[in-house]
Amino acid sequence: MATTTAALTTPKTRERTAAPAVPRARRRVEGVYYLFLLPSLILFTLAITVPAIIGIFFSFTNSIGFGEWQFVGLINYVALFSDPAILQSYLFTFGFAAVTVIAVNLIAFLLAVGLTSRIRIKTGLRTIFVIPMVISGIVIAFVFNFLFSNSVPALGQALGLGWLSESILANPDLAWVAIVIVTAWQAIPGTLLIYIAGLLSIPGEVYEAADIDGAGKGAQLLRITLPLVAGYVVINVILGFKNFLNAYDIIVGLTNGGPGTATRSIAMTIVTGFTGGDYAYQMANATIFFVIVIAISFTQLRLTRGRNVF
Repeated sequence: MATTTAALTTPKTRERTAAPAVPRARRRVEGVYYLFLLPSLILFTLAITVPAIIGIFFSFTNSIGFGEWQFVGLINYVALFSDPAILQSYLFTFGFAAVTVIAVNLIAFLLAVGLTSRIRIKTGLRTIFVIPMVISGIVIAFVFNFLFSNSVPALGQALGLGWLSESILANPDLAWVAIVIVTAWQAIPGTLLIYIAGLLSIPGEVYEAADIDGAGKGAQLLRITLPLVAGYVVINVILGFKNFLNAYDIIVGLTNGGPGTATRSIAMTIVTGFTGGDYAYQMANATIFFVIVIAISFTQLRLTRGRNVF
């Protein structure tokens, strides 16, 4: 009788007779964790938050960085939008960041596809390709400065190529190309590692099924690989664009903002103004730039939310 009753008990019956679920209690955070967090919080506040607040305050003054100052309201902010030097730095920086992020992601993705394919020396090649990532940007800039200023023109003269016989760094229309090349050379390894992680997370059975269905390598790349690594592409594009907006050391080592001001970035304009007596004016510039970076960060969070990339 007991056996018959147990056999007649359906899953739905067991669900109705089961005890109501008890809500899980919130996990209590031990106080020791806050204790370990406190030193980092204090250092961050003193080194980042407090100076930022002070800088924003002085952006509404006529301070030159020391001495007496007076409140001038929004005069600094209004002047920024009519300053051709400021507008030129923003135009150059955003254009440079857009071109560089496209070049870096395209090259890094193609390299990642090659370095995850069935080649014998892919482990050694991965090691070689990540070397630029561990070298200081200013060191890389000085090395390439010598190459663009001496080695490349000498090679152009030896080959009889007039367009290659002059330094690209001295050409106001082409100097930005050198900055893109050097910046991409250093940035590709980090982007490459993220793409390799994304490609290795794709199950091999997906490609085996595609082979059985007769899909070629090109079709697999466009219809399988790209959709499955879309989250990694979004992260690389947004992080890269945000990092390239802060370009400074490579530009200083290559062109120092020249010829003239043709390659002067926003960061370089701000730093130069700090040391040139335009403290409050460039602090207003830095505040606007900060707001732009924050907006890009929020965009990143919205685009990557729920993608479960990492």
